[in-house]
Amino acid sequence: MYDKNMRLIIILSCVTITLNVLAHGYHNDEERSVFFIAPLTGETVSNPIKITFGAKGVNIVPAGVDLPMSGHHHLLINIDKLPNLKLPIPADSNHLHFGNGQTEAEINLPPGKHTLQLLLGNHLHVPHSPPIISDRIEITVR
Repeated sequence: MYDKNMRLIIILSCVTITLNVLAHGYHNDEERSVFFIAPLTGETVSNPIKITFGAKGVNIVPAGVDLPMSGHHHLLINIDKLPNLKLPIPADSNHLHFGNGQTEAEINLPPGKHTLQLLLGNHLHVPHSPPIISDRIEITVR
């Protein structure tokens, strides 16, 4: 009984996600980008820092969902050099994964200046080719 219920939940979840992608009508010719809605570059913020991610021309889906024009956010914190864009994005305190398809998060950073950048990963956490990456922003935490 449990296996049948779990299969049904998985199937319904996949159908729901697929219908969501189709309903949004994302087109291949639409410019694809990720960006910060908040905070904006130059802002002074305090902990916890609420970060809101934006996306255009792509559908934000959980990791593991392999659909065209889709992916999930990765937040790069204080990264001077991008990770290898042909491999899965590392998972550590400087590379935060939002594999549930989140479009906002709260994080804590020590006081001082910090850089933030978004990088969209596919179903396997590998950046798209060409990469869909935001401009880097700088914030100050008080």
